[in-house]
Amino acid sequence: MELDSILKFLENKAILVTGGAGFLAKIFAEKVLRSQPNVKKVYLLLRAADNKSASLRLQNEVIGKDLFKVVKQKMGANFNTFIQEKVTVVPGDITCEDLAINESKLKEELWSDVDVIVNLAATTNFDERYDASLYLNTLGAKHVLDFAKKCKHLEVLVQVSTAYVSGETAGLVKESPYFMGDTLNGRPGLDIEAEKRLVEDKLAELQAEGATADTIKLSMRDMGLERAKHWGWPNVYVFTKALGEMVLLHEKGDIPVVIIRPTIVTSTYKEPFPGWVEGIRTIDSLAVAYGKGRLPCFVGDPDSTVDVIPADMVANSIIVAAMIHANQPGNPRIYQVGSSVRNPTSLTTLHEVAYQYFRRHPWINKDGKPVIVSHVRVLGSMASFKRYLTLHYLLPLKALEIANIAFCQSFKGTFLEQSRKINHVMRLIEIYRPYLFFKGLYDDSNTEKLRMAAKDRGLETDIFYFDPKAVNWEDYFMNTHLPCLVKYVFK
Repeated sequence: MELDSILKFLENKAILVTGGAGFLAKIFAEKVLRSQPNVKKVYLLLRAADNKSASLRLQNEVIGKDLFKVVKQKMGANFNTFIQEKVTVVPGDITCEDLAINESKLKEELWSDVDVIVNLAATTNFDERYDASLYLNTLGAKHVLDFAKKCKHLEVLVQVSTAYVSGETAGLVKESPYFMGDTLNGRPGLDIEAEKRLVEDKLAELQAEGATADTIKLSMRDMGLERAKHWGWPNVYVFTKALGEMVLLHEKGDIPVVIIRPTIVTSTYKEPFPGWVEGIRTIDSLAVAYGKGRLPCFVGDPDSTVDVIPADMVANSIIVAAMIHANQPGNPRIYQVGSSVRNPTSLTTLHEVAYQYFRRHPWINKDGKPVIVSHVRVLGSMASFKRYLTLHYLLPLKALEIANIAFCQSFKGTFLEQSRKINHVMRLIEIYRPYLFFKGLYDDSNTEKLRMAAKDRGLETDIFYFDPKAVNWEDYFMNTHLPCLVKYVFK
């Protein structure tokens, strides 16, 4: 049926959202509930042992957040009743078959009622252990697809991936699919079942050796990085997300599937209010360190384009794509939702905005003193960064150790501890290196066609906006993102 309204599409729909306590999942659920209170049901899948634990997570990690204050104001005294009627928590886990939903009645209800599934469950840790990342980002996508195939009235499955499945690809990165066995370095033989067996064999080997939990964690983390690089990806997160896309394309059958690939997701641009953010996201870790005076230098290409997109725009693109592709089987459409082509900004711009903001509004430390920031020294290569570390940290420590022969034994621990910290920093820098020197731009031709299709059909593009051209990045970061980052994230 042709619809001329996104709000009509959402009306009386039952929507299952995995990763229900995650940043994007909350923003998506809030937008649906606020814009279309006549939605039939929003099911939020949460990792929890039982209904009681899931309900507590709903209250503490979702509904209780500032994000929902506009809905609370809108509903007034009816808010709690509204939530009880419209939101159902689902204790589950996408790493298991049938999403580990144990309550048979609830499972049957989902299979009978769900119209739309949005898979937002993921681990986004670049340095995650391989078993956790593979089971959640790859096999989890398969379990969600298998569950979708059992839903009698399913209209569309939306998989939220990441634009960075492209790895270190330079130039214009197209909205192209990854088919089963594709690799970024052209090496043949990539097989998901084989990767799963490698994980299982490695875990069995470690357990047979009596390895400690910490040793197993470190081994699986190293394995994730090694397997990702073996096939051409820079880290385990983007590697396993790419594998998840492959699974969906290979096994989707007649299920209508849409893949959304956001770039770096930042705080909300407009709704439900500007600047809501939660947790330290990719570029925010640098802003936090800088504002607190803990960023003496930075390694990266200052002229590189930083592809950022506000979270509410991502949520809106999910909703519009779900409507446009509902009941449309066939080849999945891929949408890269970002800004590097239509409204780019640079690392230099973000650096200057951060300097200006924290110079005018310095962070007050635990001693009650303002932290005075200065322009950060930018190191343009990994070699210069290593030289900086050696000159400013390792050599002074070594010299001090030698000069204090009498205290050599007591100082030895300090030296080794500092060396370990530097090695840890070097590992993190190596993991983030592809993004610090990224030379790609994310084509969003499909996404632009989606915007145009919505506009041409007279849909509510003022409500479900996702055009990055609307954003003045300097104003957004200075007056929205950084102030709210300080409010919600700084500790």
